[in-house]
Amino acid sequence: MSLRSRAIGWAGGWAVGFRRLAGAAVDFVYPPVCTGCGVIVSRHGGVCGARWPRLRLIERPYCEVLGLPFSHDLGKGILSADAIADPPVFDRLRSVAIHDGIARSLVHDLKYRDRTDLALMMAGWMIRASDGAVADCEAIVPVPLHAFRLWSRRYNQSAELARAIARMSGKPHLPTALLRTRRTRQQVGLGVAARRDNVQGAFSVPEAARDQLFGRHIVLVDNVYTTGATVSAATRALKRAGAAEVTVLTFARAISGLI
Repeated sequence: MSLRSRAIGWAGGWAVGFRRLAGAAVDFVYPPVCTGCGVIVSRHGGVCGARWPRLRLIERPYCEVLGLPFSHDLGKGILSADAIADPPVFDRLRSVAIHDGIARSLVHDLKYRDRTDLALMMAGWMIRASDGAVADCEAIVPVPLHAFRLWSRRYNQSAELARAIARMSGKPHLPTALLRTRRTRQQVGLGVAARRDNVQGAFSVPEAARDQLFGRHIVLVDNVYTTGATVSAATRALKRAGAAEVTVLTFARAISGLI
């Protein structure tokens, strides 16, 4: 082995050792804690054994379009009655967990309590829950906030998730490909019809971004799915701009019960 090769090997070994030492120092000062209750756990971004059962993950079997969980397996490719009676404008929806318990707390902490540190952990779960959609897509687009709301809140929680998903998957992140051009009321507290009317025509794609979307499979990221009014309005704007396929990916979704 040449002297140069040995030097490179030593340098690499020192670098690895330094990173491990730095990581141990950080863990000593800021030990990994459960995201649900704060007790110390084995690694960052984990949930303790007592809280884990309160995270109601959405796993198969579920509707191939709406991702609604079934109480029992009805066979491959089965759609829910909702997907058949009222097909969504987006192509499919995937979510990590039902919007209650720890999942609700995580969404709330990310959105209102400046816990942007949660985005990376939540993004990892979202990639796994995407059922291959992230791996197959050609760009990640977050549901945008209006400029006034972004200014008051200081960051867009959906963009934080989208950025982390793009970083972990190596996919392009297009935070300005979709704009919220109309200031809308907050959706919280509104009924289904009011939510739909509130966001109708609220999104647009700037001319400069159309080439980034045309003919492509897009993953549209939001923090929570409730009635679908927001992501449906956003999907219409993306498809008008030429997007071939839109998969909606959220961390949580509201569900009244199993089918």
